[in-house]
Amino acid sequence: MAYLELENLTKHFTKRKGLFTSELQTVRAVDGVSLSIEKGEILGLVGESGCGKSTLSRLIMQLLRPTSGSVVLEGERLADLPASEIRKRRRDFQMIFQDPYASLNPRMTVFSALAESITTRHPGLINNRSALEEAVAELMERVGLDARYIRKYPHEFSGGQRQRIAIARALGTEPKLVLADEPVSALDVSIQSQILNLLRKLRDELDLTMIFISHDLSVVRYIADRIAVMDEGKIVEVNEADRLFEEPQSDATKMLLSAIPQVRF
Repeated sequence: MAYLELENLTKHFTKRKGLFTSELQTVRAVDGVSLSIEKGEILGLVGESGCGKSTLSRLIMQLLRPTSGSVVLEGERLADLPASEIRKRRRDFQMIFQDPYASLNPRMTVFSALAESITTRHPGLINNRSALEEAVAELMERVGLDARYIRKYPHEFSGGQRQRIAIARALGTEPKLVLADEPVSALDVSIQSQILNLLRKLRDELDLTMIFISHDLSVVRYIADRIAVMDEGKIVEVNEADRLFEEPQSDATKMLLSAIPQVRF
């Protein structure tokens, strides 16, 4: 059995057809997606803006309820769980967002943000300040940050450093599944490679399962074991990363490949 299975997952939204009409139309944001992800795998999910990638990630995270279909994690159908159990289970799957500054509370120090995450899994540390500080420092060092900056605020860090803080916060609950939604698209190219290398290193060290979401196939190829291409709410192609580049099958994949800049000398 796969670690994560999406079974004919569907999410439809209803909206008005126009500004001056009450007539409604159905938008099929996610339209019958079935996908299996193995434990320890990094699956790249790519597609143009508006194809349904972010909606799919929010369905997996249980931030949206599906119109139909199921998200099965370790054999457990998440939609069948009560809200209280979902809150507990969410420690096992965390998300890294595109803009770390927007996802971090500007009024919380690095220590407060990471301590909040860690004590979600280990509430006993709330009453053990020294052990909690040690755990926060260890988490900072794991993502390549100097523990001396534990009392600083997000605005005092660079964009790449803030993304490392966001990654550390996601890891604080000791998740088994991480969804990274465009985590490097807002960063300079040199910093992108550092964050990608960090994510690969963390996957190996912590045996994480990861879904890496992006519109950039070249970035996804660098980090992913397999790539799933999404178009108009559907998965139109799934293949090993190198093979997908060498033998693209769908028109959507070919279009994404043609958009990759070619360097000529």
